[in-house]
Amino acid sequence: MTMRDIQSGPPEVAIAVDRVGIKNFRLPLIVRDRARGRQHTVAEVELSVDLPARFKGTHMSRFVEALTGFDGELDLKSFRDLLEDVRARLDAQNAHLTLGFPYFLTKSSPATGAKALMDYACRLSGEFVGEKFRQTLTVSVPVMTVCPCSLAISDQGAHSQRAVVTLTCRFSGFVWLEELIEIAEAAGSSPVYALLKREDEKYVTEQAFDKPTFVEDVARHAANALSAHPLVTWFRVEVESFESIHNHSAFAGIEGRPDRRTGQ
Repeated sequence: MTMRDIQSGPPEVAIAVDRVGIKNFRLPLIVRDRARGRQHTVAEVELSVDLPARFKGTHMSRFVEALTGFDGELDLKSFRDLLEDVRARLDAQNAHLTLGFPYFLTKSSPATGAKALMDYACRLSGEFVGEKFRQTLTVSVPVMTVCPCSLAISDQGAHSQRAVVTLTCRFSGFVWLEELIEIAEAAGSSPVYALLKREDEKYVTEQAFDKPTFVEDVARHAANALSAHPLVTWFRVEVESFESIHNHSAFAGIEGRPDRRTGQ
């Protein structure tokens, strides 16, 4: 018995759909790790294509088939090949793929050297629009900030808080996640650690108070470092500070393309 292909039939309303696909699909993933070579993690996937006005629906099972055929080893070629496979399976012009995953680093505390795992939220996004391929990498990094104004006007102490630095970049070559994490951490008053002993707490507190930073400063420092990176072709910096003395967050953002003549 021949089964009807309802999806390929005409819709009641003939309007093209920009994106249709699946999300919240989990997939084992292997990413490059600067210290250990490779790291196993789990990605949450969002995958979609465009749908012309003449078709009622897409074939959802083909997204899963494409992901099932992916071996999990993530690099520029495998990511691009997966998107091309999806376009071919669904006879689409455009395709979009986002892999969100935690990346783990073993981090030593600054004074005692106590080791513990830190996780960082990462996202790799790519798209084919026609034959044009574009890919972006995002990492969110927690830091500590001390308010320069509070420090300057107070007889004792200053307000400090945790902030999150989110870097989104495009590249002309391979860049380690660790490089972006280091850029973000260097932009704040102090890095954040998973494990701190008393000696470490003293060190971190004193280090942070020696380097007070507004949320604007954090964004500028990170943007300046990305501008100087030889492989970065475009970037966006977003910083959110979870204020300790306000019932709201402060934020700052910078978007740009490096000028190789000036480094700015």
